[in-house]
Amino acid sequence: MKETKTIVEMITRFTEIVNGLEALGRVINESEKVMKILRSLLSKWHTKVTAIQEAKDLTKLPMEELLGSLMTYEISLTKQLQESEEKKKKSIALKATTKEEEDVEEEKPSEEDDDLALITRKLNKYMRGERLEGKSLPLEEIPQEGNSHHMVTRKNGKRKVI
Repeated sequence: MKETKTIVEMITRFTEIVNGLEALGRVINESEKVMKILRSLLSKWHTKVTAIQEAKDLTKLPMEELLGSLMTYEISLTKQLQESEEKKKKSIALKATTKEEEDVEEEKPSEEDDDLALITRKLNKYMRGERLEGKSLPLEEIPQEGNSHHMVTRKNGKRKVI
């Protein structure tokens, strides 16, 4: 069997040869025909040939049953081949970028960068306020001798005039 031929084409040719031999007086029984067809298949068919040989009694296997089994397998092989070709066609194309384009993209601040910077500034401001509050108490206005208003802060329980 040639790579480009289908099972139907191979069987048609085989039948023509067998009919010619029978016209010349050479009679080939059914089991010989089955064995010759199985031997003539290509290597990609070896799994199917092995399965048929193990599952069926080749001396009693009718040609019609063999042909049906081989045509079914041929359809599944064709379907698998088409699916693999479609997968090859659906390859992912990646966009090529140059180093200059990447640098330009890095220089442009995005909205996410702006949002992140704003959140960072607010968090830093909040943290600075927490540290200052933890170290000293807020300023108080306490009247001192002579001056009516002085600003005083308490640090470690002691008053300090500012």
